[in-house]
Amino acid sequence: MLALPGLAAATELRFYAVDGDAIPQSLTGAAGDAARGRALVVERSSTCILCHSGPFPEQKFQGDLAPDLSGSGSRWSEGQLRLRLVDALRLNAETIMPSYYRVDGLQRVGTPWRDKPILSAEQIEDIVAYLVTLRE
Repeated sequence: MLALPGLAAATELRFYAVDGDAIPQSLTGAAGDAARGRALVVERSSTCILCHSGPFPEQKFQGDLAPDLSGSGSRWSEGQLRLRLVDALRLNAETIMPSYYRVDGLQRVGTPWRDKPILSAEQIEDIVAYLVTLRE
């Protein structure tokens, strides 16, 4: 099972600026690693494939509550993908997608996750790096 260090290690948020429907700049100042991003996406504990499906033949059970991740890099820019991961609520107040890099204004947050983002800035960048490679 893939360890998600962001669950315990990411306690301090880095500054980011939203421009329209995107966060144009990397949260870390560097590009993420697409291979690590793919590993995070297909790992059930990251929750991505609980709702999303995609080009993950090794995963027998994939979600159907959210858009298929196939072609993500064709549909959204890197910055748009980043904002969707960081704070999907900013784009859709009715979304069921967690805000993976937000800690304020959230409701029904379990004690272990209070005041901590679900994913670290590095993990967000890794997932973005992977999702932009998914082109149709």
